Order: sequence, then structure tokens, then C-alpha cells
Amino acid sequence: MTNHVIGTRQEWLAARLELLKGEKELTRRSDELARRRQELPWVRVDKQYRFETDEGSASLADLFQGRSQLLVYHFMFGPDYTAGCPSCSAIADGFNGFVTHLANHDITLSAVSRAPLAKLQAYKRRMGWTFPWASSFGSDFNFDFSVWFSEDQQREGGIQYNYRREPGAPAVGRGAAHAAMCGTDPSTYLRERPGMSAFVLEEGIVYHTYSTYSRGLDGLWGMYQWLDRAPRGRNETGPWWRRHDEYGKR
Repeated sequence: MTNHVIGTRQEWLAARLELLKGEKELTRRSDELARRRQELPWVRVDKQYRFETDEGSASLADLFQGRSQLLVYHFMFGPDYTAGCPSCSAIADGFNGFVTHLANHDITLSAVSRAPLAKLQAYKRRMGWTFPWASSFGSDFNFDFSVWFSEDQQREGGIQYNYRREPGAPAVGRGAAHAAMCGTDPSTYLRERPGMSAFVLEEGIVYHTYSTYSRGLDGLWGMYQWLDRAPRGRNETGPWWRRHDEYGKR
């Protein structure tokens, strides 16, 4: 039997209208934050990164595919993984649907991971995805944009992720379940991190404009936008999701 408050339609409407005030304020605040994101200074990217793509070797400018804006999802898939991160996979499940809309609004969306291209291509086929996905294997790109760290950094507390420094500590217990789902150990799994970065190409010059990490990715995770509107919300005590082809499997 439920212990949730039960009310009349009139009581519900009064409470809903009060909540609406907060929702409208959140919308206005979100619009303001979006404007401030777009006002951030641009930082010129002079380093020459190389990627492997379905079309061959590519520079960062090539990833724009002729458009002026590039959104990169830093997908956790390290060279030692046997499969992509389940959390990143849940986020990426939404990419196929809107990548075409973005492309027709002068924006290219691409995932980038350190795993070799052949691994990424095989995983794309398994997941049924068609969005662009580049391999940064052998490049400093993930390191420079704070989504990959060395074993020494991890051990000695040199990881600077989500704009703050993490204490050096063993990764025992953290991410163990998802590490196992990726065929690796927790320490190796957690040296890769999720994030997204935005770039603009103007007069042949690439500029970095924005990056976000960790809970800053919530807005890109369509599943959570629906859960936050469900009667019991996120209703979770830990990771419960699987890759979309794994539900029902033991």
C-alpha cells in the first residue's frame, strides 16, 4: 500500500501550479546559463591532433565535416576495454536520433575514444549506431581535455577532473561493476572519464569553446530527463542500467 500523499484534483492542481513557478524559474536560469556558455572566451587549438575515422586519418578540423561547429562526446572506451562504458552507451543511445538535426544546423556531433578504430566500429555495429565516432588512439587529445589519466596520476593524486583535483587512492570498489562489464579492472576503467567538449572552426582555425564533465552531462542523458518526470523519479541506489541489448540477460 502506498504511503505517498493522496489528494483531490483541486489539491493536486494547487500544488502543481506552485511547482510550475519553480520550473519556470529553472527554465529562465537554464536559458541564462546557456547564454553565459556562449559568452566564454574561445581558446585557439594549435596542437595537431590526429584521429582515425571511417573515412581515414583525420585532423581535429576534419572532424567538423565541413561545418563550423563540432560537439565531441568523450566516450569511455579505453584500448584495454572489451566493450564501451555502459553509462556512455546509455547516453549515446540518443545520438542517432538528433545527429541529423544538428548536422542540418551547422553542427557535427562525434564521439571520440582512445580505443582503436576497429574496436569502435565493431561496437557500433553491435549497438546499431551510425553517428560519427573517431579513435584518438596514440594522440594526446583525451589527456589534454581531461578525460584520460596515467596510472601515476591516479596513484599519486594528480587527476584533475571536473575542474577539481582528486585525492590519490586505489580504485577498489569504485566502478567495479561497470569495469567488469567493460572487461577490465576498476583502476584501468577509471583512468578513462566521460565528458563533452565544443569547438568552433573560423577562418581555418579551431577554437575550444566549452567542456563539461560528470554530472554536467546529465542534460545530455535523455533517460534521466524522463526519469526525473516519472512518479518515483530516479529511484536508484547505484548503477542499475545495462547496455540496451543486455536487459533480460543473466
